[in-house]
Amino acid sequence: MPRRIAALQSLSICWKLAALSGLNAHPMTETTERPASAAPPHRSTWLRSTLGLSQKEAVASATMTATGDNFFNAFAIYLNASAVQMGWLMAIPQLFGALCQVLSAWLGNYLPRKPLVVMTARLQTGVVAGLSLLALTRAENSVPWLIALAVLYFSCINFIQPQWRAWMGSVVPQRRRGAFFASRTRLTMMASLLVFLGGGGLLSLSQRFELVWLGFALLFAVAATGRGYSSHFLAQMVDPDPDPHPASRKGFWQSIVQLRASLSDKTFRDYSLFVAGMQGVVAISAPFFAVYMLRDLGFSYLQYSVNAIASILTQFLLLHFWGRFSDRFGNRLVMQISSVLIPLMPLLWLFSTDYVYLLWVQVLSGFVWSGFSLSTANYLYDIRPHRSDFAVYAAMQSALSASAVFVGAILGGLIASKAPGVVEALPFLHDIHSPLYLVFFASFLLRALIAAWFVPRAVEPHIRRRPQLLQLIFRISRFNAISGVSLDWLSVTRRADRHEPPKDEDAPKE
Repeated sequence: MPRRIAALQSLSICWKLAALSGLNAHPMTETTERPASAAPPHRSTWLRSTLGLSQKEAVASATMTATGDNFFNAFAIYLNASAVQMGWLMAIPQLFGALCQVLSAWLGNYLPRKPLVVMTARLQTGVVAGLSLLALTRAENSVPWLIALAVLYFSCINFIQPQWRAWMGSVVPQRRRGAFFASRTRLTMMASLLVFLGGGGLLSLSQRFELVWLGFALLFAVAATGRGYSSHFLAQMVDPDPDPHPASRKGFWQSIVQLRASLSDKTFRDYSLFVAGMQGVVAISAPFFAVYMLRDLGFSYLQYSVNAIASILTQFLLLHFWGRFSDRFGNRLVMQISSVLIPLMPLLWLFSTDYVYLLWVQVLSGFVWSGFSLSTANYLYDIRPHRSDFAVYAAMQSALSASAVFVGAILGGLIASKAPGVVEALPFLHDIHSPLYLVFFASFLLRALIAAWFVPRAVEPHIRRRPQLLQLIFRISRFNAISGVSLDWLSVTRRADRHEPPKDEDAPKE
């Protein structure tokens, strides 16, 4: 044990020396870096600069996330990925991403978070540039390379997330967090939607001239450039609390014990199994909507993008509506409503191939998923035991969901690979438009079973004091047209009125 501690201390010292060599430089430091333990000079000056850089970073990183979460499947289809490979493309990166979140949280106990974030962002820049190179080379084994790069891509995103959350929690003043992250989310969504739409237009144009490979190469090159600027802005930002806190350090086995103990609570266990199960059965069909639109229906890339944007934009616009609705009627009711409607989403794709009809299906899907995402995120906060660590509960739920997505995506790939044979063997299925209907129908049945299991088990938790809308500040970390907006929690806010309320004792520690 002493040798292990000494090794970690040596590693921490080396990391700090690397940070002092340039990663922690920012416009407000002219000669030497400030001591790690000292408060940054002129707080109002560096704070204003850092918050401004964070907004620029949001726009820059959005050019990458808009392509990564929504064009990987389209790129795999262009590379002629098999149904099984489409399942692997979703399954493996999600599992590795969850593991990287755990690894990041553990390393954050020993290493400064800013160098972790900046160096990982720079690594991700190279990963996205590798996708552009893959499109240019068009190698025979491109799909395995795509899966490997997707694993690195999502690993980087998930590795950064815990460190970035803690960093922003220490930078943004508590009274300004709601307004700041609302503004940041608007910038992110606008930039993402424009890039997504522009990417669809670029690919459609390149498709017209039979240069789709060049379109993907340019698209990923733009994404890599955006991430490069993002890492540059991150390197210029100030971290006012750069050193790990040994007093709050938790051992690995201590964290495992806390995670196991969290499952002893029946309400939390039922909730976690429900959310993980629902995301797992959604993963059965999620990779194949792109296959259905691009390969079976012959949509252009622009039509594919507009179809996806219909869901994404609806989700974004309705988050506030669902927030007010859940404040009035409770998150349990919103979860129950969305749980009943979610199974119908893949079923609606079976009734018509009309483009306008499928746009309306996506609008309805966005309405349902926005309520599901927001209510499940807040329900988790409401059901955790008093004074417990919210991060532990969020980590357990995230790990279960990633495992379920892994299994569901692989199962979906297997069903899709066997679907043509099943359709051929059963005469009454010969008239269906696509063998993928079997995948959509299987996802519908399993979603309905999970909803039927959970709805009667959902309890109305003891509602904690909510100083502002939903009390927790959430940001939209990523979005996907089929499986909804991904929300990431940040902190608890205070009431903005003349009477100072008591502090929320359940506030998660940053």
